[in-house]
Amino acid sequence: MLIKIARDTGVSGYVGDGANRWPAGHTLDVGRLYRLALEKAPAGSQLYAAAEEGITVREIAETIGRHLNVPAVSIPAERAADHFTGFPFITMDITMPNADTRRLLDWEPVHPGLIADLDDGHYFTTG
Repeated sequence: MLIKIARDTGVSGYVGDGANRWPAGHTLDVGRLYRLALEKAPAGSQLYAAAEEGITVREIAETIGRHLNVPAVSIPAERAADHFTGFPFITMDITMPNADTRRLLDWEPVHPGLIADLDDGHYFTTG
């Protein structure tokens, strides 16, 4: 969605200083974690399915901007809802500490992190 917004608007945006963070996990790593959880996790366990605890939205926007050759810019908070139409999560700050999940299930993600996955370029190809 952020790539589409950047294409449509000509800028890759973040709100304020872009320091808010989002957890991330490659689908194959998260899928393996779900399997391990079903097989090994004690009932009632609280598990965090994120390989990366928190990546700043600014870093995500800068990576998208670099690939689309558009500037990464701060969008004022009062304009965020209009700029990020259909994506109300842009200002959320969420981290998912995963050390306990890794230890409990002996889970180590092996696939690329979000920025490396974006840098592979496949999200930016057009059909």
